[in-house]
Amino acid sequence: MSRTPLLSYANVTQRFDVSGSEIVACRDISLDINESEFVAIVGPSGCGKSTLLNLAAGLLKPSSGEVRYRGNLISEPNTDLGYLTQKDTLLPWRTVEQNVAVALEIAGVDRSERADKVRRYVELVGLKGFEKHYPAQLSGGMRRRAMLARTLIYQPKILAMDEPFGALDSQLRLVMQSELLRIWAETRCTAIFVTHDVGEAIALADRVVVFTGRPGRIAVVEPVDLPRPRDVFRIRFDRRFNELHDKVWGYLEDSVRLAATG
Repeated sequence: MSRTPLLSYANVTQRFDVSGSEIVACRDISLDINESEFVAIVGPSGCGKSTLLNLAAGLLKPSSGEVRYRGNLISEPNTDLGYLTQKDTLLPWRTVEQNVAVALEIAGVDRSERADKVRRYVELVGLKGFEKHYPAQLSGGMRRRAMLARTLIYQPKILAMDEPFGALDSQLRLVMQSELLRIWAETRCTAIFVTHDVGEAIALADRVVVFTGRPGRIAVVEPVDLPRPRDVFRIRFDRRFNELHDKVWGYLEDSVRLAATG
């Protein structure tokens, strides 16, 4: 008997009205994501990758089709999903520990319990010793770590990430990819990771979902048969990694070139 997917998209199409014109972001998307799985989504800009995260979060309702969480239709904000966006959303007037504690404060968690959890998650993301620092005193990578701790602290079942490392330099991206895999292995939450970087997707994920250009459709879902744990600093020298990279890029290349030329 097959198990119920944690998250399921069934024939989902999403349309937006932009200045009186209809834009179809994605069309006929069907995808099942299982518990504790790491799924990466790649595709050209504007193909509906971020839309899938917003649908899972309950921030959008599909124009047609269904999105289900644990078999139940998503009809309101999904509080079991933690969302890590591209933008730096740390509150500049709060320290690291105060930023990380925000969700627990809103939930009314007891101060002593809150302090214990903040201490644990600050340490989990490697920011021990920086608890009293303000965002302006942190590097870009440290701010990403603080945002990740703030997202993880209420223990979401799904961690949705929209180009979370896109603004970082290449060396720091590798460091954050390594840290993310370490944290994911420890927490075992389900991860959905949107990226434009094929190499990043393959290094991190169990499966890579390749989108076509807008309106985005799923061109292929490619399993990543690289063993875990993975060393993101050296995996790019692996023969199988390069085979997968060539294969995924082959599905993606025409759509990316078409999007780039308008």
